[in-house]
Amino acid sequence: MRGEANVRAQVLLWGAQRISAMVLALCVVVRLITIIYAVRNGLSAAEILGRTRGSFAWGGFYALFVAAVAVHAPIGVRNILAEMGWRGRGVDILMLLLGLTLAMWGWRAVWAVVA
Repeated sequence: MRGEANVRAQVLLWGAQRISAMVLALCVVVRLITIIYAVRNGLSAAEILGRTRGSFAWGGFYALFVAAVAVHAPIGVRNILAEMGWRGRGVDILMLLLGLTLAMWGWRAVWAVVA
């Protein structure tokens, strides 16, 4: 029974990392297009912040970006640590804390830019 649960967990982590990678790819493309637009139109940082303030659309976009990073990165780090021989509940808890920390810091930054 324990092995079955481990296989299920691995499948869920694999799926979560692939889905978060797709979201990240889309977010990076949108972000790069936004940067190119801003640079070509000579927008200053103050003008960019002025456009993002109070925008639920940009807030939602960046919140999704942060969520994808908070899911994707810890799973990748966990896989690297597993390849190095570090496995077990302690690593899982550490990666959960990493994901929560990334989410907290990222959403705080989103709030600072949008609110």
